[in-house]
Amino acid sequence: MSGAGKKPRDKAAVMNWIRRNSPSREELLESRFIKPFAHRVAHSHLWRFTRTSVRRGTALGLFVGIFFLIPGVQILGVALLALPFRANIPVGAAMTFLSNPVTTPLILAASVWLGSALFGMHTNVSNLYILYDEGASLVEWWHWFTANAGTALLGGLAGLFVISVVSAVVGYVLASVIWDSWIRLRWRQKIRRARDKRLEASTSDTAAG
Repeated sequence: MSGAGKKPRDKAAVMNWIRRNSPSREELLESRFIKPFAHRVAHSHLWRFTRTSVRRGTALGLFVGIFFLIPGVQILGVALLALPFRANIPVGAAMTFLSNPVTTPLILAASVWLGSALFGMHTNVSNLYILYDEGASLVEWWHWFTANAGTALLGGLAGLFVISVVSAVVGYVLASVIWDSWIRLRWRQKIRRARDKRLEASTSDTAAG
């Protein structure tokens, strides 16, 4: 019983996290950038939790959240791109919060390193470790990132794109696996409840006879 009770609580915790980190439909529609598309963004299929919309929302949110490291722009980007991709907006918006002041420095450092390793856009990354060790602020990170234009900027953007795409693909696959596992769990619970009811009915008939 404890295992069966834990799964619904886990699902409820995930849903609560998504709601906390996603704007409501009304809040999103109030944005002046969204208003021209409000009638489409408000469509129910973009807010419905289905296997297809959730995994698309996960992939879209991870890609936008990592590639566009600007709070506010990320959620607007998810809302607008959700239209052609028919992705779940709440899930996509929540996924953008995985890039935050804690993870952004690591993402930037990894993007510059990847740009250097994969595309030969070499740059001095020693300052990255200094900034990280000193707990530099996001402003300081962006100053370094933009000041080292040329190979550093191009390499960083190229590496950032690779990280975004890989994260989106991994997120898409994980969302599919988790969703399928949850559906199988629900079916097993339904079958178990139906079997228990049959056994209970059989026991009652036997006792009555």
